Amino acid sequence: MTIVQLPNGLRIVHRRTGAQVLYTGVMIGAGTRDESPEINGMAHYIEHCVFKGTTRRTARQIINSVEGIGGEINAYTTKEETTFFAATLPEHIARTVRLIAEMVLHPTFPKHETDKETTVILDEIESYKDSPSELIFDDFEGMLFAGSSLSMPILGTKKTLRHISSKPDYALQWRAEHYTPERMVVFCQGDISAQRFLHLVEKEYGGLSAAQPSSGRSPISGEAAISERSEQSGTECQSAPQVQTLRRHTHQTHAMVGNWAYPMGHDLQLPLYLLNNILGGPSLNARLNLRLREAKGLVYSIESVYTPLSDTGYWATYFACEHEHTEQCLDLVRAELQHLLDKPLTQTQITKALRQIRGQMAIAAQNNEQNALSMAKSVLYFNHARTWQETYDLLTHITPHQLHTAAEQILHPNRLHTLLYV
Repeated sequence: MTIVQLPNGLRIVHRRTGAQVLYTGVMIGAGTRDESPEINGMAHYIEHCVFKGTTRRTARQIINSVEGIGGEINAYTTKEETTFFAATLPEHIARTVRLIAEMVLHPTFPKHETDKETTVILDEIESYKDSPSELIFDDFEGMLFAGSSLSMPILGTKKTLRHISSKPDYALQWRAEHYTPERMVVFCQGDISAQRFLHLVEKEYGGLSAAQPSSGRSPISGEAAISERSEQSGTECQSAPQVQTLRRHTHQTHAMVGNWAYPMGHDLQLPLYLLNNILGGPSLNARLNLRLREAKGLVYSIESVYTPLSDTGYWATYFACEHEHTEQCLDLVRAELQHLLDKPLTQTQITKALRQIRGQMAIAAQNNEQNALSMAKSVLYFNHARTWQETYDLLTHITPHQLHTAAEQILHPNRLHTLLYV
């Protein structure tokens, strides 16, 4: 792996593989949490609209530039990042790097095109409401991070989207303020040399001026700001856990139960990652699945997620069940978590869990697209990227005490917040 930083602050990461498909793109450390409430949805709006034209290409030409040679170009927005990337054959790397650079650095946002895209995003907002299993994650984050920009939905609202789209200069100015070189990581994974890739990136991005120093993002306050708390101080909540019930008139109850959790880079991030996999990971032998589905037949599926962010994070479990089984399912979830606290994992159980997660990580490592995106994100925040084998090696050094500490601080039933759709 090669990591280089240009004089203007932009970072470049390259990993050579023998894969026939090459992944390249740019990840920008700008997302929903960088927005103010009146322009909520701006990062996602820009993600869509850079495809609508640049100083050199029309929307149709952008599509044909990569798709016309059999490649794929895509983008996504999260609470903290916006990413543009493409999958192509290695022989098309030059045109792909050039295209993405034009989109990111020189969009024009022609109003006749952005008006159409606004309609598309409004439809996306409406369709999202038809998927309670996805919408509940937004509402849960809104409840957990209330009062901070992390509580806002990535798509924005109809009101804020109409405000944003009413004046194209809003988006162009926001892009200029946030798409700065020190916030960018240009990445590539595939069968080309690092030297060639660095040359292509320097040609397209080297002329960018370094940004003026900024104060950065506002830290998350209150119980959510656990990144500065030591293992000794823990994550004691200063207020009672919340329970919210929202009327969505769904044919099932959709439920999320969770808590604030550790940020990226925290000493207990990997212990919580392992605990999460044991409790509600993708395998059918995950404890929550065995308890609620296999033993009781109360849910079709149940999962848990751990989402670490730059200075906070959250853990939660999600399930859907018949309305009359809601309280029973909630009791079973709490009981399983309490069991984990009352009977800490033994070294034998940890060894078994590690054997399982090693296989999962090896299989996941075959997904080259996710490998490239994970590599870019790691460089964005830490200036390095581990292989899955290096991460697994760290997992093998986790102690029973660390696992129990993470469980006490994050998973204790008395500290969990609950959101229900009924």
